[in-house]
Amino acid sequence: MIALARSKSAGGKRAKRPQSKQAADRSRAELRDRRARFFARVIDYIPCREFLKKDAESLATTPPADAAVPLDRDAADRAGAKALSPYLASLYQTRLLTKNEEQYYFRRMNWLKFRAATAQGRLDERRATRRQIEEIEGWLAEAETVKSIIITSNLRLVVSIAKKFVDPSNSFEELVSDGNVALMRAVEKFNFALGNRFSTYATYAVQRHFFRMSHKGRQQRNRFVTSDEALKDRAEEAPSAEYCSAEQIGVLKELFREFLGDLEPRERQIVVARFGFDGKPPRTFRELGSAMGVCKERIRQIQTRALDKLREMAAEARLEQTVGDWL
Repeated sequence: MIALARSKSAGGKRAKRPQSKQAADRSRAELRDRRARFFARVIDYIPCREFLKKDAESLATTPPADAAVPLDRDAADRAGAKALSPYLASLYQTRLLTKNEEQYYFRRMNWLKFRAATAQGRLDERRATRRQIEEIEGWLAEAETVKSIIITSNLRLVVSIAKKFVDPSNSFEELVSDGNVALMRAVEKFNFALGNRFSTYATYAVQRHFFRMSHKGRQQRNRFVTSDEALKDRAEEAPSAEYCSAEQIGVLKELFREFLGDLEPRERQIVVARFGFDGKPPRTFRELGSAMGVCKERIRQIQTRALDKLREMAAEARLEQTVGDWL
């Protein structure tokens, strides 16, 4: 009776059996490995000023008033998708996100990553506990869930773009598969804080990927010749020293001059100096920061914002497609 009484705690529960030395060593080794994997993980996110506000968490967790069930099925689209393949039909049964919903999901995804990256940076690599690691990994898992919502709602966009690029060297299925990968990368890089629709940025990203694929396909077809006669004709051709004519280069210069004119003065000054468009050697972030009285990180941020604007202008002007047609 005395032994039985000693084996129980004051609350009437059986005392926890001590862990064996081997089990303890194995547990510590597993925790060390988990710490190493956790701290080796790079957490990328799109920075936003809202994340530094006191109500940042509320902004990132409160959906817009008009938000509906994520990726709800649309009966109207379902009827028009009966003649399509099962994969395409499933895309047209998924509704598109509104602008407010889109902003919310991008803010939510990047806020979770920002929160995880901040917490990761505060932990001691040798003393981080399982509970701390699991909490941060839970935020990252939720961020992946939000990311999948954004991707799924935009898969239909990839299909519509892929239809325009089908040719003998690129099948529709291959284009859709590669375009989905480009879409996933675009979700990671999209700066939602600028207030633009993601479809504009994603269209440019997917089209650029397809243009590169088409250009590589043309290069490969030109590289492999199937007959001696074709080889002879190819050898007799005069090599071209320029990819574009003087008129085409003039068009590009004028168009780029207009793009630069639409930038803010400081953005234009940094882009011109950084890439040597003024005829001088390209300046570094540090050199420009010293000349303008700001830190080099601020120069980098302004350049990033300016390049994003230039990319959007080029996409609206369909510049890459135009150049691709010339080549």
